Amino acid sequence: MKTVEPLRLPLPGGQVWPLTIAAYRALGEAGLIPKNTELLYGFVYQKMSKSPLHSALVGRLLRLIQAALPSAYCLRSEQPITCGDSEPEPDISVLRGSEEDFWENHPHTAELVIEVCFTSHEFDRSKLRAFATAGVKECWLVLVPEKQIEVHRKPANQLFVEHKTFGPGGSLTSIALAGFTVNLDKLFVR
Repeated sequence: MKTVEPLRLPLPGGQVWPLTIAAYRALGEAGLIPKNTELLYGFVYQKMSKSPLHSALVGRLLRLIQAALPSAYCLRSEQPITCGDSEPEPDISVLRGSEEDFWENHPHTAELVIEVCFTSHEFDRSKLRAFATAGVKECWLVLVPEKQIEVHRKPANQLFVEHKTFGPGGSLTSIALAGFTVNLDKLFVR
């Protein structure tokens, strides 16, 4: 059986019309955009399915963050952050404020964003510009096969000025969320 290659965009000679966030939301509410998508740089992308290990690691990180979360912050999972022309839905976001602060509008920034990556390393790295543009203070890419966490900090001019990889082994302390430290050996152990 022959596999079908995904269509490479943009097509030569064709014009592409990016969506605004308002158009993306309206089309989604009308049922014209499939579920499990996110808007990145004006284009709609299908989100990847999640393996059991991905879900377990997200759950473990949520539990660890919740234990260190100050009362002036809230914790969300797979919920939109409005970042200019994008509305990514990171696996985890830590926001300054309460849940009630976001009843009318999605947040426009975050203190900490975490994406858990198995095979989506490059796709998740492509979101860094959106997060930096929105002023997200710290972004972690949890690289599961490598047992490492790639940390991006200090957003400026649509990029993160500081980036460093931690692990395998050792620990990582967030600068955006005081009191939150992850032991990388324990994070990746069954």
